Amino acid sequence: MPMNYSLQRMTSADASLTVQWMVRQYGFDPAEVEDWVAHLHFNWPMSVKAVDTMGNPIGLLNMSDYRVEEETQLIVTEHPHLLSQLNELKYIAVFSFIVAEPYRGTRLNYDMLMALWPDLQAYDFVFIPVMHHLKTHRYWQRWGAVEFYRDPMSVYYMLPLSPAAKALALNGASKPVSGTT
Repeated sequence: MPMNYSLQRMTSADASLTVQWMVRQYGFDPAEVEDWVAHLHFNWPMSVKAVDTMGNPIGLLNMSDYRVEEETQLIVTEHPHLLSQLNELKYIAVFSFIVAEPYRGTRLNYDMLMALWPDLQAYDFVFIPVMHHLKTHRYWQRWGAVEFYRDPMSVYYMLPLSPAAKALALNGASKPVSGTT
């Protein structure tokens, strides 16, 4: 039986919803999440919200224009050449991707990502930070994401889309480096 939901592009009016979902899903401090949403360059037109037939949100895919070095400060000093190579390319980040429990394991997450897929082709790669304890590492690897760095908090992936990003993934990013602290 097909799921009944619609996908909508988000706007800045969805900021408080995003904060609520991230706090509930990850247990982060609400004030800290509010600060992230306000200052980490959320790209609302590139973000997707799934709503059920009653208009209730059932999934959020929040995209951001924030930079790798805003996510992990260690890469700045430990691997500046890699950071320079990444920053020569045009990229967008998956800031948060949350699907409501009853919809996990359905095609909702695929549909949400596919809603953005044509627009993502304007980028060289998608930057995807994943905290170590989350279960989405294999999910992103199945999409073709390549680990390029890890630190004590997260593993950092790139989903290469352009020939330049694919070359970097093949030649450099496919040999992940780790932060030391």
